[in-house]
Amino acid sequence: MKYVITLALVAACQLRPATKSTRPADTLDLSRLGPPNARDSALLVPRVVTGPSVVLFWLPAADTLTAADQAQAFDDLKYYTEQVAPTLAANGIELLSTNSDTVYVPLSNKQRRTVLLSGLDYPFGYLLVDPGGPERILTGVYEDAELLDELRAYFDLADDSLPPPPRVTT
Repeated sequence: MKYVITLALVAACQLRPATKSTRPADTLDLSRLGPPNARDSALLVPRVVTGPSVVLFWLPAADTLTAADQAQAFDDLKYYTEQVAPTLAANGIELLSTNSDTVYVPLSNKQRRTVLLSGLDYPFGYLLVDPGGPERILTGVYEDAELLDELRAYFDLADDSLPPPPRVTT
């Protein structure tokens, strides 16, 4: 009887067609990050941050907030992030997103430093990473001016870090 069950399991495994993973890419699609889809499996995979980055995080623990509070916090987080995104892009700082409570930063000795985001004041916010230095975690919602001040201080950005607007000539 034991052999019949084993044979049936082996046959069932071989009948299943091999499929390639169809997991969506983990991009900065903020609509995937927030409360409605907080369990998106692509965003739950721990990140490995290899360069200067701002990691926007929204952890599943945010479900302890009311739906209205979640929606308001997420809308604010999204809005203020969009306001500073051009400054990040102009300075070569990557903007990433995650729902995972763990982020890894590679070290020079081929090891990884683990950054835990769970158990903080708020289950959402920003992780500022510049490999080779200490990380900075900003929990909660920061207005764009405050966030820009934090980014300038951490990444040592100049006050005029945005490129000037293009001139129109006639």
